[in-house]
Amino acid sequence: MIAFKKSEHATIKNVLDKLAKRYGKSFVEYVYDQRTSEIKGYLQFLVNGRSISEPDILDTRLADGDVLAIIPPVGGG
Repeated sequence: MIAFKKSEHATIKNVLDKLAKRYGKSFVEYVYDQRTSEIKGYLQFLVNGRSISEPDILDTRLADGDVLAIIPPVGGG
């Protein structure tokens, strides 16, 4: 669980920043493209089970109790 101060707006960017501080370099390398510093295109973000496909995903606001999932690509057959 990631906690925010009442005065702080929770966004996907804020959550990713807090996770990067908690889990370090390996998390950053997993989520962000090292050349462009953008979120890797193959990751999918879901809020409360719904896919987020906004152009600027990082600014998506989260409400108290929302569940953010970061889904890696899945393959198989």
